[in-house]
Amino acid sequence: MEAVCLQGDRICYASNYQSKPRDGMVEVSVLTAGICETDLQLKKGYMGFQGVLGHEFVGVPLAGRLAGQRVTGEINCACGSCDFCRRGLPRHCTGRSVIGILNHDGAFAETLFVPEENFHPVPADLSTDRAVFTEPVAAACRILEQVRIAANDRVVILGDGRLGNLCAQVLKTTKCSLCVVGKHQSKLDRLAALGVDNTLLADFQAASDADFVVDCTGSASGTELAVQAVRACGTIIQKTTVAGTQDLAMAPFVIDEITLLGSRCGPFAPALELLHTEQVVVDDLISGRYPLQEAEAAFEHAEQGDALKILFDITGE
Repeated sequence: MEAVCLQGDRICYASNYQSKPRDGMVEVSVLTAGICETDLQLKKGYMGFQGVLGHEFVGVPLAGRLAGQRVTGEINCACGSCDFCRRGLPRHCTGRSVIGILNHDGAFAETLFVPEENFHPVPADLSTDRAVFTEPVAAACRILEQVRIAANDRVVILGDGRLGNLCAQVLKTTKCSLCVVGKHQSKLDRLAALGVDNTLLADFQAASDADFVVDCTGSASGTELAVQAVRACGTIIQKTTVAGTQDLAMAPFVIDEITLLGSRCGPFAPALELLHTEQVVVDDLISGRYPLQEAEAAFEHAEQGDALKILFDITGE
């Protein structure tokens, strides 16, 4: 089958990739898949992953109870029997594979294998282009599983890219006082059109007064700026994952009693609902689309500062 692989630090198109069936999983014909910041970090060495990339997808199962229907799929493939699984925390299963990230070939291919319990049907009147955003919208929804954000809370989101935009739209539903800080005027203009306050990074004055700061910068420097922006006893929500190690002064966390909260994958059901009801709007976030054969060009486009979501069109519906 056709696939896009990470070999070393190179993005490679394979015309005849051989993916092995995985026991207990269903083969899925992939319709569309999206490049995200994690894919770009994997290319830089994050997680040491090698193989087929991609974890944001819409596809059609070839067997099982949802055969022939469009689905999207949760990316953590859990064992079901470890302590975390028994506690209802399969995203943290100690024996898990993670689609396109950890020991599991991903969605930048004609087919992939996914546990049937990971599937979420796509509503008939929700387009594939919108549904492919389910995984990153779910990651934004994870914040609201972890913390309670009230209407009078001050929230700063650092980063105006793919995830920063989606986090802003999800957190906007809480009616909080929200501001997005970014480097790209065109991206900030999109947020302004949605009613989200924003400012250029060059104009941002960190005032140590935010109740919550969400780091979506995709940069090792994001946490340092978050520390400057958050109030004493406030919370920094860390969405950024970067390749390599980071130096971070820990004294401010102790002195100002700042909470640092990691935040990763989230719930698909509310994400699909937000997309279906257009409380999260994604149509203008698609910056380009490519066939698998043009993988290098697709990644080069995704790495450009003004790019948002780049899609691979893989098989027709």
